[in-house]
Amino acid sequence: MGCSSCGSDVGTPRGCKNNGTCSSGGCNKLDVYDWLANISLPAGQKAYDIVEVRFKNSRKGFFRNADHITLSVGDVVVVETVPGYDVGVVSVVGELARIQVKKKAPGFKPMETRKITAIATQKEIDSWIKARSLEQDAMNKSRVMALKLGLQMKISDVEYQADMSKALFYYTAEGRIDFRQLIKDMADQFKIRIEMRQIGSRQESSRLGGIGSCGRELCCSTWLTDFRSVSTSAARYQQLSLNPQKLAGQCGKLKCCLNYELDMYLDAIKSFPKAETKLKTESGEAIHIKTDVFKRLMWFAIQGENGLIALTPEQVKKIQELNSAGTIPKDLKAFTYVVEKEVEIGYENVVGQDSISRFANKNKNRNKNKNWSKPKFEPKK
Repeated sequence: MGCSSCGSDVGTPRGCKNNGTCSSGGCNKLDVYDWLANISLPAGQKAYDIVEVRFKNSRKGFFRNADHITLSVGDVVVVETVPGYDVGVVSVVGELARIQVKKKAPGFKPMETRKITAIATQKEIDSWIKARSLEQDAMNKSRVMALKLGLQMKISDVEYQADMSKALFYYTAEGRIDFRQLIKDMADQFKIRIEMRQIGSRQESSRLGGIGSCGRELCCSTWLTDFRSVSTSAARYQQLSLNPQKLAGQCGKLKCCLNYELDMYLDAIKSFPKAETKLKTESGEAIHIKTDVFKRLMWFAIQGENGLIALTPEQVKKIQELNSAGTIPKDLKAFTYVVEKEVEIGYENVVGQDSISRFANKNKNRNKNKNWSKPKFEPKK
């Protein structure tokens, strides 16, 4: 993710043989594996003429290959825009593009979409790279202009068109912003057409990228394409502490990964009694404290006593049936589930090579056994 068409601006990564055009397949954002590449079309069926093209960061679009140019994933192409033209990288072709269109653009009209004019020449690629080099400076200057005008907005990214006729400024703001004067100032400064586009905090994180708390690259900047709403109930179902600092991602919102395992937790919790369950005993009333979904254990504490008692969902239901029948057990010790201690696996010498100086000791013993004295030569008589 260090090529010139990405947002990191750290140069071409090692091993990239495409001169910074991000067509090696190893540094792209939102890569798509073409699992239909080796499947031939039925006889008489024409190839799908809609192609998915990727631009800076995660922005993608569908274009029509009206001239039936032979294209493959990674080709740098020139596409129609209003005004002028733009340059992008082909990300999906063939029948997989048909599936992507049905998935991402249900109301897509092929005959009304813009066309791919040709494969980019070296002159057009040079103009594209030059436009990318102007983006960082334009973003810094535009931020200074916004501060002078007192606008409560943050300009997070700038995307120049390949022909340098238009620049798209992405910004985030909590409310409505009147940036008419800002557009006039930027048009006078950069001498190009200015377009402003407001994005959310999650879209901003997906464009800028970063490393998450898990140690891996952000899901939104690598493969996640839709941003579904995440609620605090997802954390409650998974028995997570409601700590905003741990549950929030770099965008300031709840982490998208809280939804990944939520369905599994919801299915598992169906067999558990409710968390508001209270068990009556002669020693007192037992209140639910926590639940371990994976071990299928519910922990209860009796009021006025120290310590937690582990019970399985089946045992809790059995005690509830006894309480509903009017039977109150003496205590919960008879129903206590014995938690087995996990065996800690320490270091085990499997091959008998636990000493660094094992070979030195052998050589030392070997040297003792050897007779290193010089041979005695008796003079001939």
